[in-house]
Amino acid sequence: MPTARDIRADILIERLKDELKKYKPIKPPEWAAYTKTGAHKERPPSQEDWWYIRSASILRTLYLRGEKPVGVERLRAKYGGRKDRGAKPERFIKGSGHVIRLILQQLESAGFVEKVERKGRRITSKGSSLLDKMAASLLRELEIIPGRVEIP
Repeated sequence: MPTARDIRADILIERLKDELKKYKPIKPPEWAAYTKTGAHKERPPSQEDWWYIRSASILRTLYLRGEKPVGVERLRAKYGGRKDRGAKPERFIKGSGHVIRLILQQLESAGFVEKVERKGRRITSKGSSLLDKMAASLLRELEIIPGRVEIP
C-alpha cells in the first residue's frame, strides 16, 4: 500500500491543505493576515491560505517522525531562517512559536495529533490514515509508480 513517503511533499501538502479546510477546528485566527511567521521575515506571507499550508506541512512532518514526539522548539527550528541584520552577518533565527503552537492545538482538537506529556506531540492513527489515503489517491490520480522518480 502506498504511503505519504511515496509522494512529493509539495503535491501532498497542496492536496492536504484543501482537505484541512473542511475541518472546523482548523482555521486561521483573525490576526493571521497581518502577522509574520518569524522574526527572520520582513513581511507577512503573501498567500491567502498560508495557515492551511503550514498546518499541512506540520502534519506531514509529524507523520515522517512516526512515533517519536516532536516539540514546538524543534518545529521552530525547522521553520526558521536567516535574518538580514544590515551590515552585520546574517544569522539563523527560529520561526514563530505562537503560530506553530496554535496549529498543533487545532490539529489536536481535530484528532490528528496527540500530546505526549513533557515530550511534544505525535500523529494519531486518524492523522496518519488521512495522509496515507491522500497519498494513495494522488498516486492513482497522477499514475505514479512508487519508487520511480517522476515530475508531473
